[in-house]
Order: sequence, then C-alpha cells, then structure tokens
Amino acid sequence: MKRVLIGFMLWSVAAVGFAQAPEKSGEKLGVGDAVRVTVFQQPDLTTEARVTDKGTIAVPLLGEVKVGGLTTSEAGGKIADGYKNGKYLKNPQVTVALTTVRSRQVSLLGHVARPGRYPLDETSNKLSEVIAAAGGLTPEGSDNVTIQRDGKEIKVAALGKAFELKGGDTVVVERAPQFYIYGEVTRAGAYRMEPNMTVMQAISVGGGITPRGSDRRLKLRRTGADGKVVETDASLQDVVKPGDVIYVKESLF
Repeated sequence: MKRVLIGFMLWSVAAVGFAQAPEKSGEKLGVGDAVRVTVFQQPDLTTEARVTDKGTIAVPLLGEVKVGGLTTSEAGGKIADGYKNGKYLKNPQVTVALTTVRSRQVSLLGHVARPGRYPLDETSNKLSEVIAAAGGLTPEGSDNVTIQRDGKEIKVAALGKAFELKGGDTVVVERAPQFYIYGEVTRAGAYRMEPNMTVMQAISVGGGITPRGSDRRLKLRRTGADGKVVETDASLQDVVKPGDVIYVKESLF
C-alpha cells in the first residue's frame, strides 16, 4: 500500500510539472491542430478535439475553451483552471497532447509541380524552400506569387528572396505573363514573357523569322484599358507587354 501511495505521489508531481512547465520549443497551438485532453482519474472527461477557426476546442463540461496561441502546457493549465473555478474538480490535473500538427503547415497552389500542403519547421520555412520541396515551378509558373495570410494578400516579386512563411499561409503561384507570336516565325505560339522583353527577343524565343518573313513588316496587337484591340506597326526594339500579339508578315520581295 505504501509503495502504491508513493508511486501515486510521484506521478502526480510529474503530471503537474508537465501541465505547467513551459515547452522547450515554445510552439503554439493553431487552427487545425488536433489535441488529446486528458484529466487524471477522470476518464469521462478525456477527449480529442481539433482547434477551430476561432482558436477554440470543445472540452467536456466547459464547452468551448480558447487555446489558440497557447502551448500545450498553457492550454492544460487553462483547462484545469476552468474545472477548478467552475467547481467541477478540486485539484484537476490536465495534460494536453498534440496529436496532429496542421497549423504549422502551408498550402501551395497553382503552377508548381506538386501542389498540396507542406510542413514548416525551424530550418525550412522560407518560400523558396517550400517551392523546392514541391518540385519547383512549372514552365508556366510565374516568379510573382501571392501569399494569403490572415485574410490579407501579400505579393512577393522574387522567389530568391528569403521570405519567411507562417503556419496557415496559402501560397498561390500564378501563371506567368504570356505573349503570342505568329506569322513568318519558326515556332508560332504562346510564350512566357520575361521582364523588359523586346520584340526582337520575343521573335528569337519563337525560333526567329523564316526566310519568307521580314523584320520590317511587324505588327503588334495590344488590348487597351478600354478592352479594345489596337494594331500598330512594331519595331524590333519595342517592349512587349503581357497579352501582346506579334505578327511577322511576309517580305514584299
């Protein structure tokens, strides 16, 4: 009997220490995380829950308890206080264990090789690292991406920058701007547009002008702000804009 009592006392001290001691990692609970709440010697109060969009979990007798932004130790202490202050239990010992981590993940959508959800950790939380883990951009993918965070949108212009992601972010890789070229070129079609690209560079992407074509007979069709398409003569040094259509006509001679 004495051994059982001593064992119980040691377990109680350990349980209280676990519930109240700060976690080494300092990681906080967030939306989507799944937890198991255990109340010592109260199996009916043991439950599993997922952190809602409001940062709460459903706890027996207490209802919705806000745990978002707390460590598991802090959450256990808060639930224990709820049971004690509500006079449900005299000296509750509550542990909260993280069973599934979703708050420290990001969603990657759009023009990447493998869209999906990817975990973050202390060594891989950069935008470029997550995109690399997803297999990189597709040929149609743009260097311009949109980060959706806390109801706001953040535009990131260059993947090479050390932009740090946060759990819950959604990364949308947009389609790169395109231009179109047809007529007397080797490979007519739609192509990815690079910054400050000229008509000469655009033609070279299409394989160059055929022997029948002329670099002096170039037309450029561009959609204006009013939605109307305007066709003008083009020179090789003109700067191409997204959606431009370049037409290389036949030589007159």
